Amino acid sequence: MIRLEGIHKRYGALAVLKGVDLEVGAGRITAIIGPNGSGKTTLIKMILGLAKPDAGRIIWNGIRLNGDGQYRAGIGYMPQIVRFPENLSGRELLAMISDLRRNPESDPDLVQRFRLEGELDKPFRTLSGGTRQKINACLAFRFSPQLLILDEPTSGLDPIAARALKEKVRKERDAGKSVILSSHMMSELEALADDVAFLLDGRIQYRGTLADLKAGTGESELEGAIAKLMTAGAVA
Repeated sequence: MIRLEGIHKRYGALAVLKGVDLEVGAGRITAIIGPNGSGKTTLIKMILGLAKPDAGRIIWNGIRLNGDGQYRAGIGYMPQIVRFPENLSGRELLAMISDLRRNPESDPDLVQRFRLEGELDKPFRTLSGGTRQKINACLAFRFSPQLLILDEPTSGLDPIAARALKEKVRKERDAGKSVILSSHMMSELEALADDVAFLLDGRIQYRGTLADLKAGTGESELEGAIAKLMTAGAVA
C-alpha cells in the first residue's frame, strides 16, 4: 500500500526524521507510537503530502510519489483536532466535501452507527465536542479510502460511540484497507493494532507485529512493552 524508504527531514538545525523505513500493508492496522517530539506528526504529514522529505522516497501502490497529489484521493484522514465552519451544518459540510472531492458516492455507515441524523441539520456552533468528533470520523471514512490515517480517533467520544468506531476500523481492515493509527491510549492501540512502529528521536526503534513485540520484551501488555523499549533502548 504505502512504503517509506530512508526518509530524512530537518527543520533548520533540528533533525526530525533520521532515515525512517516503514511499510503499511493492505488489511493491516499499524500503530505509530512515540513520545512527544519523536517525529510522529511529521511522519504523518509526509504521507499526506503536507511536507516533503529532504531525502528518501515514498512509494504508493508501487509508484514513487513525485509531488503529484492525486493519490490523496485514496486517503481518509481524521485529525486529532479539526475546526469546522461554525455557520455550516453537518449535512452542509458533508455535501461540500463531496462536491470538492467530486465524489457523489458516500459511506453512510458511521452516520447510522452514531445515530447522527438528528444532529446533521444543526449549525456546528451548537454541537458538542463529541458530536463534532463523530462528524470528523464520518468524513474520514466517507469516500471508502484505501488508506485511513486516524489521530487520537476516540478522543471526546462516549463509550458507545468509541466502540462503534473501533468496530468500523476493524471492518475496514477486514475489507483489505490499510489503517495508520496514532494514539496516546495504549489500551486503544492494543485493542486494534496488528503491527507497531515505535518512533523515538526520529528513528524507528521497533517495527513488527504487536504479538512479536510482546514476546520479545516479555511483557503481556503493550504499555509495558513500550516502556521496556524506551528504558532499555532496544532496537528491533
